[in-house]
Amino acid sequence: MDIQEFVEKSIGNWRSQRSAHHLAFSHFEAVQSEIEILAIAEDDPEAIALCESYNIDPKLAVSPFRMSWEGQSDWEDSEAVKGTCVLIPIPDPENPNQGSLLRDRGYAEEMAAIGKYHFTDDGTFVLTTPYDRAAAEEKIWFVNPNVRCRVSLIKTSAGTGVVMASFSSEIRQTAKD
Repeated sequence: MDIQEFVEKSIGNWRSQRSAHHLAFSHFEAVQSEIEILAIAEDDPEAIALCESYNIDPKLAVSPFRMSWEGQSDWEDSEAVKGTCVLIPIPDPENPNQGSLLRDRGYAEEMAAIGKYHFTDDGTFVLTTPYDRAAAEEKIWFVNPNVRCRVSLIKTSAGTGVVMASFSSEIRQTAKD
């Protein structure tokens, strides 16, 4: 699998059930979300601006997309969790199975971030993103075209301790759902 195929398979509306273990708080959280993943044009002004903010030629961008989510957590009267971000894959020109992923909003911290991705032999997408106070590692794989799984770890910035671990099952919403 390469990044274009991965993004193409991800486009759509997904219903997600996430189980998260917050180790620092000894707390278990369940989150149900609706996720929308939309392709955006490579010449979209947001895509160009994000590339330029990292001094990356926008022509290197492949399959940029926007991801939006809205969900509800069972953690003590928490408000709806929602947001949106633009993500831009920049494949390694020498190895199409790896590259960088630019984000205008991070997963572990609310800031722009750039992560490194690669694909394993079985097609699993692995993304590692360093932040100021933490590091995120995500793995996403497809069970079939309409079901994917995601494992996420939030680690200390040094990468030696795990702060949160989560598992998500995501089911594509089809016209008949």
